[in-house]
Amino acid sequence: MSKVVLITGGSSGIGKSVGEYLTQKGFTVYGTSRNPEQYKNSMFPILRLDVKNKDSITETVSYIIKKEGKLNVVVNNAGAGITGPIEEIPETEIKANFDTNFFGPINVIKAILPQMRKQQSGLIINVTSIAGYMGLPYRGIYSASKGALELLTEAFRMELKAFNINMTNVAPGDFATNIAAGRYHAPLLDDSPYKKTYGKTLELMNEHVDAGSNPNMMAEAIFKIINTKNPKVHYKIGEFMQKFSIVLKRILPDKLYEKLLMKHYKL
Repeated sequence: MSKVVLITGGSSGIGKSVGEYLTQKGFTVYGTSRNPEQYKNSMFPILRLDVKNKDSITETVSYIIKKEGKLNVVVNNAGAGITGPIEEIPETEIKANFDTNFFGPINVIKAILPQMRKQQSGLIINVTSIAGYMGLPYRGIYSASKGALELLTEAFRMELKAFNINMTNVAPGDFATNIAAGRYHAPLLDDSPYKKTYGKTLELMNEHVDAGSNPNMMAEAIFKIINTKNPKVHYKIGEFMQKFSIVLKRILPDKLYEKLLMKHYKL
């Protein structure tokens, strides 16, 4: 019998690639979107779900369990980008980003855990980011939300061991997706003290996304994780230098690493 997989944010980008790959491998896949009617030609069903709405989460999870009788794998992929000088990002936008990138996955996990406990099995894969391993200039809020999810997973894993439920993080680097189009950009203000440096960094970030890796790399990685008996705590998926940046942070003095980041972002 095929495993049943729920992928939040499964209508485009990484989520779509993962869903299509797993469908081709024989999995029963359900993706989600806030506007599922726009994706009627999807290879797998796209259900309505907004990770910022608990009722929406409960309704969709209940539908899948009622229809399939089980839920084996959940990929917490829905996320939102945000850029800007921390000083100038409105508090409402900061909270909205954490609602999507941090509290959203928590509420999805809470909704599916009773079923996984009942099954005495399950796998939860939280899609974080290599940016979550370091505080990046003008991406500080995004780094913080993804870093928080990384740490949450470490704690959650230990709490779920007794129920035979596995949880892991998959941190992608830059992939060629539409995340840049959907993220919140703090405006480049003419009178801002950050105008010059923020403008240059914004251009560099967009170049990285446009020249990013093929999302199929993430799909293949997640397929392998699902077929791994004891998944690791953390996985990093992306170009060598992006993954190596995490190693450098671990071994270099803080100020030297900071200088390297500032040089990279031309600050």
